[in-house]
Amino acid sequence: MNQELWLYYLCINLLAFVCFGIDKYKARNQFWRIPEKVLLALALIGGGVGALASMRIFHHKTRKLLFRIGVPAALIFHVCLLVWYVKINLDL
Repeated sequence: MNQELWLYYLCINLLAFVCFGIDKYKARNQFWRIPEKVLLALALIGGGVGALASMRIFHHKTRKLLFRIGVPAALIFHVCLLVWYVKINLDL
């Protein structure tokens, strides 16, 4: 797999992890929050690993059904996408 794709997934997952952590901090300290649609969007565009890891580590958004289902679903989608991408490139 090319380096740009790996770099993309690394950056988007780090960003998702950090954003979930910042949102947890803001929630505890009653500051302005990061919108849920932004957090979900980060998972949907490839940050599922970072989002899921931060949900577990920070115990953030774990009660919300949309996050409990949506983040793992986004992760599964991207794993399938990567498997497909690798398969297509190996068949050439």
